[in-house]
Amino acid sequence: MSILSPFLSRVIHKGRLTVTGPDGAVEIYGTPTPGFPEVAIRFTSRKGMRRIILDPRLGAAEAFMDGEMLIEQGDIMELVALLRMNTPWDRGAKLKDKGPVGEAVDWVKTRIDSINRRSRSRSNVAHHYDIGNELYRIFLDADMQYSCAYWPRDDMTLDEAQEAKKVHIAAKLALAPGQRVLDIGCGWGGMAITLAKLADVEVLGITLSHEQLALAQERAAAAGVADRVRFELIDYRDLAAREAGRFDRIVSVGMFEHVGARNFDIFFRACANLMTADGVMLLHTIGRFGKPGSTDAFTRKYIFPGGYIPALSETLAASEKSRLIVTDVETLRLHYAKTLRHWYANTLAHKDEIVGLKDERFYRMWTFYLAGATAAFESGGMGNYQIQFARSRHALPLTRDYMAAAEAGYTRVAT
Repeated sequence: MSILSPFLSRVIHKGRLTVTGPDGAVEIYGTPTPGFPEVAIRFTSRKGMRRIILDPRLGAAEAFMDGEMLIEQGDIMELVALLRMNTPWDRGAKLKDKGPVGEAVDWVKTRIDSINRRSRSRSNVAHHYDIGNELYRIFLDADMQYSCAYWPRDDMTLDEAQEAKKVHIAAKLALAPGQRVLDIGCGWGGMAITLAKLADVEVLGITLSHEQLALAQERAAAAGVADRVRFELIDYRDLAAREAGRFDRIVSVGMFEHVGARNFDIFFRACANLMTADGVMLLHTIGRFGKPGSTDAFTRKYIFPGGYIPALSETLAASEKSRLIVTDVETLRLHYAKTLRHWYANTLAHKDEIVGLKDERFYRMWTFYLAGATAAFESGGMGNYQIQFARSRHALPLTRDYMAAAEAGYTRVAT
């Protein structure tokens, strides 16, 4: 019996996992089941197996990244999916890879790690986003939307679904010509440029990434909207001190996950202060189903240092302190899973380019990240929330009909 046997025999029941140890010994877990992957892995050293025992998620990632765990049937997406599918969140199951003490330690580490002061926020953003725009061009859509797409139809391309996401969000902002819009965490500028084109508004996009800023400015000029779309390298907290009450609308897509649990109150207070009295905000964020939790060690170390996925209860509780009115909430349950599978397929299709830009270890790390994220949205406890806020109860129409009408109109313009 290998050192992994107690863990794997407890977890794998459906589907099949074949494990070959460094000594050639073979162990098989689970039973072939329709819809569940069949995966075979081989360990080249006992060190790789020990890593998983010490910390299953981080250990598996590093063993895979360092070539100590090889996948001989299936791929990393199927391996991670097999584990998650056997422990689905919405059926009350849990991947019990840590005891109560380990979970408490993760909770504390997450809270400490997410004390994101300004300098820490800048370095955390640089860790993930200043690694070269070319990598993101390779696996994202043409507009470089690095967040959950929106799939009103299953047969849409990634480009179409990301365009639909921007239109969906624009409709919820209740835009009018001449309004001043703030895009917090503007990425490479696609949302800001789209809003300016769709609704003839002025947009300021802010980021902490030098790479994103430079490309966003280039793209605004190329799109012919540089007179109405500006981008700036600034922290939202500093902007709130400078531009109080200036913006009619605020949009933030995929940025709230980087704020850090300790800063939720500060974020919403800044947003409330930045808005006009009749201001409206749309927050698009990954969210945790159920109660608050912690960020796993792999994500903290390699992907999003300082990041934390909030439960809906945490997000709303923080917004209430700034007297923001929650005017609409939509839960996107499987949209990000579909998005991630497209990103993963693009990453596999461009392996040689990514390895050339980075190296083999980075490529394996990136595929592990995308595979783990996909499993979290398909079987784990993650989804996406679009939350609309207003400062005044009179700021929006009494019913939601305006959203569908605007979305239909914007869709015609965008296509």
